[in-house]
Amino acid sequence: MKRSQAEILREYGPFPGADRVNGVTFDGQHVWFASGDKLNAFDPANGEQVLRSIEVASHAGTAFDGQHLFQIAEDRIHKIDPKTGNVLATIPAPGNGGDSGLAWAEGTLWVGQHRGRKIHQIDPQTGAILRTIESNRIVTGVTWVDGELWHGTWEGDESDVRRIDPETGKVLERLDMPPGVGVSGLESDGGDQFFCGGGGSGKVRAVRRPSRTSKSKG
Repeated sequence: MKRSQAEILREYGPFPGADRVNGVTFDGQHVWFASGDKLNAFDPANGEQVLRSIEVASHAGTAFDGQHLFQIAEDRIHKIDPKTGNVLATIPAPGNGGDSGLAWAEGTLWVGQHRGRKIHQIDPQTGAILRTIESNRIVTGVTWVDGELWHGTWEGDESDVRRIDPETGKVLERLDMPPGVGVSGLESDGGDQFFCGGGGSGKVRAVRRPSRTSKSKG
């Protein structure tokens, strides 16, 4: 396993009226983060203020499929129209309220199960579990980028972002966050950085994604 210190490129927030970051996603232009009772969007190019908020229960992970937002609300996952803020559909969350991260990849949703230490691939129409990946740490945020599965962990004062083998759950690479800096939500920008939710700090942090040339093949 390759292990290194996470390189924090930038911090955003905390933002007024949003004292938590529960989940994070990126729509190609704006970063969206869940803050308990609403979804908030900001431009990562400047990141000075929330540009838009949607009033919706936002308790854990957030995802974007290219058209819709998906948001964990207790034991459910809502499909949301980002233009209107309307909830278009609801499916059960696989962890029955113990769910954490959320990601969209391969036409399906990937859901972290926090203390269950699992990541479930589910059908976005029905919520049916298609497969389950075991992790050896508490799972917070989840993201896919370039065929790689990454997830956040946060236990006590220790937190990291790790790349795991999607077949076996084996840890292939680990980026350690500084002491006391946690990762609650996770999303790739599709390039060389991750957006990491900071839980009760109310911050979103941009963390450098290691270059592919320096990675060992998993």
